[in-house]
Amino acid sequence: MALRFSANLSWLFPELPALPARLEAAAAAGFGAVEAAWPAGCPAQELRAAAERARVQIVLLNTPPGDPEAGELGLAAVPGRQAAFRQGLEAAVHYARAVGCPRIHVMAGRVPLGTDRAAVAGEMETTFIENLKYTADLLSQEDMIGLLEPINNRITDPRYYLNTPHQAAAILEKVGRPNLKLQLDLFHCQIMDGNLSRNLETYFPLIGHIQIAQVPGRHEPDSPGELNFPYIFELLESLSYTGYVGCEYAPKGDTLEGLGWLRSYWESRGLQHGGTSKAAK
Repeated sequence: MALRFSANLSWLFPELPALPARLEAAAAAGFGAVEAAWPAGCPAQELRAAAERARVQIVLLNTPPGDPEAGELGLAAVPGRQAAFRQGLEAAVHYARAVGCPRIHVMAGRVPLGTDRAAVAGEMETTFIENLKYTADLLSQEDMIGLLEPINNRITDPRYYLNTPHQAAAILEKVGRPNLKLQLDLFHCQIMDGNLSRNLETYFPLIGHIQIAQVPGRHEPDSPGELNFPYIFELLESLSYTGYVGCEYAPKGDTLEGLGWLRSYWESRGLQHGGTSKAAK
């Protein structure tokens, strides 16, 4: 079965200023699904109306980052910020419900400034587990899935708390809730651990969403880099992956011109332009 791709509107079509316009551009390019980080400044009704006009599904949103001016990027594992995390989670659930989105990436957050990672690791894990149990209970009432994404701390974000699939899997096991899953971004996974074939096979039962970008440039999958995406796509098909593959990369130039890799994938699977849209229904 062919893979289903989702356009990440926080990364693709940066030449367009607003999320609804980016969504419409994604639909015109053949995407049947889109995702985004926290959609600050975009009213839910506007994004939903654009999705309905374009017949595109919104499949993933993030929880709010917290206070960006204070250097925050998520709050779920940050001690002392539990009340703000719950407020942000409720806002994310409200927004996701309004736009028909079934998945929320629960951002763990950063090791607080001025603290040593090893010294606060235990307290941050305890905070994370408590907040994830609260999250699972809330999302179960909405028939939504919560996702944990490891982000590499070697290049992208040195202070981010959740860094590897192994760490995420251990936390998911401790929380023990079926509506919490692993969001595996292969860009981060390659930088932290590599061994992508075995990691995909090992953590496959936990995976609820996948994201892609070439390493190290974080550009299109067919740009020069370390990852062999035709092989990876075949591996995901052999594993019978039925979730979405989020395109979370920075286009090297015009987004549409850079989608030759996706058009080639569709053609190789006997799909016409926009074939993914049919698969997403």
